[in-house]
Amino acid sequence: MFEPDRILYEDNHLLIVNKRAGELVQPDPSGDPALEDQLKAFIRQRDAKPGRVFLGVVHRIDRPVSGVVIFAKTSKALARLNEMIKNREIAKYYWAITEARPQATEGSLRHYLVRDGKTNKSKVYDKEVAGSKEARLNYRLLAASDRYYLLEVELLTGRHHQIRAQLSKIGCPIRGDLKYGAARSNRDGSISLHARRVEFLHPVATAGTARQPIVVTAPVPQDDNLWRYFEETLR
Repeated sequence: MFEPDRILYEDNHLLIVNKRAGELVQPDPSGDPALEDQLKAFIRQRDAKPGRVFLGVVHRIDRPVSGVVIFAKTSKALARLNEMIKNREIAKYYWAITEARPQATEGSLRHYLVRDGKTNKSKVYDKEVAGSKEARLNYRLLAASDRYYLLEVELLTGRHHQIRAQLSKIGCPIRGDLKYGAARSNRDGSISLHARRVEFLHPVATAGTARQPIVVTAPVPQDDNLWRYFEETLR
């Protein structure tokens, strides 16, 4: 059963939650429990809803990644949020723990990605190639431990495994991400990438008022000592 303390924001139109690493956002062929279904069951029980619960998935994050996921509770909100995603009107910020320090403490990355369906991996190119899609992000170094580095990443495009692939390309693989060059796995199978914050205007305005700004921040996984260290360092 879904734990209500993982709800980061909720109103009549929106439900924003903190996904755990390892959870699926939506059901897939594996048949493993998905966050979408858990939330529907939770709302049905909490609100004593007799019929079908409407819950729209606005965006997804990879299974081994934790952090902010936005759901829509109404069809009106879902349609408008989908349009906002298309128009890049939802700002997304991630925290990534990397195995190496980037050459510059902050910068912008622009590459071209080609998704390989057989390996479920994205190949990264410096120049446009056949079948590629442009991938852009901004990053800055926030903190360092004796072995690892914490980067904040502003995601400007939403490509397959984009942050993982682009950081690996510049020699900074994400801790635990064996697929993209990490030295070792994390004990729980996660990778140290966390959807930290989203910022956007509420998709539905209250009568007579302007659309309200929404800023939601997800706490890092509390069962990981390194995540806790970095979060506490930046308080």
